[in-house]
Amino acid sequence: MALQTNASVIIALLMGIVGVGFVLWQFQRVLGFDQGNDAMRKIAAAIQEGASAFLTREYRVIAIFVVIVATVISTFLHWQTALCFVVGAIASGGAGYLGMYVAVRANVRTAAASSRGLHEGLRVAFGSGAIMGMSVVSFSLIGMTILYLIFNGNPDQLIYITGFGFGASSIALFARVGGGIYTKAADVGADLVGKVEKGIPEDDPRNPAVIADNVGDNVGDVAGMGADLFESYSGSIIAAATLGAALGADSAAAFIGLPFLVAAVGVISSLFGIYMVIGEEPNVTQASTLSSTSVAGRIARFPRQFVAKIDENATLEDLLAALRRSVWGASVVILVLSLLAVLLSGVHFNYWLVILAGLIAGNAIAYATEYFTSYTDKPTQAIAKATQTGAATTIIQGLAVGMMSTVLPVLIVAAAILISIWLGHKADGTIAAGLYAVALAGVGMLSTLGVTLATDAYGPVADNAGGIAEMSGLPKEVRHRTDALDSLGNTTAATGKGFAIGSAVLTALALLAAYVTAAKIESLDILGPTMLPGILIGAMMPYLFSALTMMAVGKAAHEIVLEVRRQFHEIPGLMEGTGEPDYKTCVAISTESALREMILPGSLAVVVPLVVGLVLGKEALAGLLVGTMSSGFLLAVMMANAGGAWDNAKKWIETGQYGGKGSDAHKAAVVGDTVGDPFKDTSGPSLNILIKLMTIVSLVFATSFGSGWLSF
Repeated sequence: MALQTNASVIIALLMGIVGVGFVLWQFQRVLGFDQGNDAMRKIAAAIQEGASAFLTREYRVIAIFVVIVATVISTFLHWQTALCFVVGAIASGGAGYLGMYVAVRANVRTAAASSRGLHEGLRVAFGSGAIMGMSVVSFSLIGMTILYLIFNGNPDQLIYITGFGFGASSIALFARVGGGIYTKAADVGADLVGKVEKGIPEDDPRNPAVIADNVGDNVGDVAGMGADLFESYSGSIIAAATLGAALGADSAAAFIGLPFLVAAVGVISSLFGIYMVIGEEPNVTQASTLSSTSVAGRIARFPRQFVAKIDENATLEDLLAALRRSVWGASVVILVLSLLAVLLSGVHFNYWLVILAGLIAGNAIAYATEYFTSYTDKPTQAIAKATQTGAATTIIQGLAVGMMSTVLPVLIVAAAILISIWLGHKADGTIAAGLYAVALAGVGMLSTLGVTLATDAYGPVADNAGGIAEMSGLPKEVRHRTDALDSLGNTTAATGKGFAIGSAVLTALALLAAYVTAAKIESLDILGPTMLPGILIGAMMPYLFSALTMMAVGKAAHEIVLEVRRQFHEIPGLMEGTGEPDYKTCVAISTESALREMILPGSLAVVVPLVVGLVLGKEALAGLLVGTMSSGFLLAVMMANAGGAWDNAKKWIETGQYGGKGSDAHKAAVVGDTVGDPFKDTSGPSLNILIKLMTIVSLVFATSFGSGWLSF
């Protein structure tokens, strides 16, 4: 007998609670590690203070936006949707804040652990990333399932839950844009004056922008990325459930419940993948007293075969292999458990193949992104080679690599869409079933988010650990270990962004289908009077959005550069190391600039769909979403991968290639990395949120749009 929807939702709720239990346990575990000496603790405290101050002020600004939008929704739509909007915003913000809270405390512990060995440092940093990953998954599941049960599981009321996705997307966009502007303004300012003009090392304590730079890693790449993938994860489930509700009364219950059930078993698979990196070996004394051939001895030793073993001389490839193994291990577990979920739901076997297609597509995008951004592969090394002839050829080669890197993700996502639609159509004989299958593929792709986000969120912790090691004067071997973890983090961050962007397209397509259904659009005519203008406006939006965010980083970085130059000029003995830099002023400049500059691009994502829908009509709005999805996908991949490749080309040179640090090639690479910073950490990753936020705004307000004020 097939599971009823409520049973699937309750299982998802229980697994969300299990995830929270893991988060609490891991939280205590990470904070229990050694924090190092007093100098390390002092630096870490400054980073904690700056990160907390920024995020608190940012959330106050966002809270005003949330109150205004909730009032509008409650007035013109339903109070239930407004309630879901507020809950989604709070849950997303809470997951991001918790992840950042742990990250700014795990950095000093990672530096201390790296003093003991590379594997110890990896386990501490990855453990903090696991808190971020599981917080996102658990908070999302608990929030959505409770709201679903509050509304009695009525499919007609499922539209209210779209407000949860709207709230999550709103927080994600402001957190990603605000955090991205902050981190890259500080990073660019610190690099241009410190590395290029003064010739001092990265994270040198003499650089007044170094604390702001380390703060930025957390507010942008931890809190921002956490909110980003929170809305991706929530949106994929909402899209699938919404489309499932439209598949007919007889089958709606099974189709609504299946994405919740897949997400639930994804918690188990993610926990297994996390264990493969941070798992403890069995007690040595206990294990040694047990015979290796006895049942008890085999049981005691069994878990060790899954835990990654990192040698002290491990290469980047060895470290990547350990993290790949955890993601692939989680993927194998989810495939087995999702088959059980499909069987329990009573739906066609083809839907398990759809989940498989989504998983394969996600891993394929991650692998393709890794190839174009890892410094052990040809594309990034080609950029490093180009630095020998100056900054111009470095920029040219990096742009070319970014553009070339769009080919594989587009083909992978296109194949996943085609296969999903075909499998869904074969299963139930309707195009609607095919579109539901696309949404389910998105759920499958994100089902292991708990571990895939952990591989991403650990990167900023490792980066901060390197900064703390440098500023506190730890031995060189410690910095070598943190640099190895940081280089790994750059690659996993790039794959995480590629993963998020790929899933955004599947989710946005499913949400677009849900919008067309909710708006009662019978057909979309590409040659209609408003359709093509809508597509063109939509295709322009990612470029306008990126221009605004890039200029915002440029303005804020300009202020930082001037301040750092002023301090080097006016503070006696600063360059010699006898003067004290004023870190707080740079932190304040980054904070003010980020909060000021994030308002316009964040507001456009909400305002433009509403204006187009009201003025040009619901068909034009559908065109807008198609245009934004198409150009946004390509631009996001290009910017994220070009930025990651420039960054790792610089790191490749810093290993001693082409003259190493301080060489002309290195100076050209720093310029490339500086250009790539806002590409990969501000504009690029924000675009996938833009795509989904515009789509879910359209879905929430779908019933408000008609033929438009300029109807023909």
